[in-house]
Amino acid sequence: MDTTRATNTISRIATDTAPPAAGPYAQAIRHGNILYVSGQLPINPRTLVIERPNDASAQTRQILENISSILNQAGSSLRNVIKATIFLTRIEDFADVNRIYGQAFNESFPARSCIAVSALPHPDALVEIEVTAALDLASPLEAAL
Repeated sequence: MDTTRATNTISRIATDTAPPAAGPYAQAIRHGNILYVSGQLPINPRTLVIERPNDASAQTRQILENISSILNQAGSSLRNVIKATIFLTRIEDFADVNRIYGQAFNESFPARSCIAVSALPHPDALVEIEVTAALDLASPLEAAL
């Protein structure tokens, strides 16, 4: 078996349990054993709307559910997230977002950046999160040891 070829394979991940890509991009890309999940907005995949336009906590919960669905489709989970980037339109929402984020990762915290931005692609979105995750690992930290 040619392992070089297998680890360099690129595949697109898609699930209907997360909002569809709203443009020319994939929900996620798998390259070898790494998943790159596109930035997710707090869109409910059943209704395709942002149901809580002024609630950063609820939006963060919805985003993490969307990310979890995409990761599960690819055979991974939140516990395998290596890096997350959070975009906030209101930096004063940081504490609320951080609280929900901390509950979701339950102390298996990935590396992270948080950036204040002037706007996101949807006018009701307060938060967007993108992640990079490992596949087939109990924990990204365990795999490094």
